[in-house]
Amino acid sequence: MTIRRPRKPSPGASRLRLGIFKFASCDGCQLSIMNLEDDLLALGQALDLAYFPEASSGMKDGPYDIALVEGSITTPGDAVRILALREQTTTLITIGACATAGGIQALRNWADVDAFKQVVYPSPQYIQSLSTSTPISDHVRVDFELWGCPIDKGQLLRVITDLVAGVQPRLPADSVCLECKRRGNVCVIVAQGMPCLGPVTRTGCGAICPSMGRDCYGCFGPVEGPASIPAHPPNTRSLARQFAEGLGLIPIEVLRRFRGITGAMEPFKRESDAWEHKT
Repeated sequence: MTIRRPRKPSPGASRLRLGIFKFASCDGCQLSIMNLEDDLLALGQALDLAYFPEASSGMKDGPYDIALVEGSITTPGDAVRILALREQTTTLITIGACATAGGIQALRNWADVDAFKQVVYPSPQYIQSLSTSTPISDHVRVDFELWGCPIDKGQLLRVITDLVAGVQPRLPADSVCLECKRRGNVCVIVAQGMPCLGPVTRTGCGAICPSMGRDCYGCFGPVEGPASIPAHPPNTRSLARQFAEGLGLIPIEVLRRFRGITGAMEPFKRESDAWEHKT
């Protein structure tokens, strides 16, 4: 796929225009941007921060050279709004598990949303909500995806810096297991019997959870596999069997391991659905 990179401004030219937009989400990824602190100030020298309601009341209309999009599509209005944003944007980057995978709110995809409305709201007829929560890529073309819950701010900074410099960003596609090996972490599956999703989850977080002695819960989504084997799916079936036969998890526990923050992504969804009839 050919990526349309934003123009690299020549000396004296106007700065690249950056917009940061929210859909259905908790704002955690936008807070990660705020946590860039001094680096964010430096980016402000290279970019025109045209739209960022989380940080400024001064908002400018498009077009935008770069748009960072947080959140999933859960309402009819948002489904229309993302189309308009795509038309105004040269390079669209989704940030976080909600935007890239539908987020934890995608649990609605297995449920009856209308029934929820009847129970939760006194006037459900006023609630405009889709029956599913879907990633941005289900609706428009996405140029880059930054995974995580929340995103890794260092990864975000590298991608934006590359775009400003006119360099093609490179995002990791290896599993968390490889990151653990690089860091010298003891495997929590082998040593502690924890149901870790690291073998089937892409890296990018720095293996934070296993480094702290806990199991990965898959917030960076299913691993894509090595670049030498295109579209190589993660072996979720083997890992799920290990959870059940090796670690003693009952079927509902296996299902819940895969049906989490990025559970609506096909490899995880397929595995959780396979265990649903066993519960």
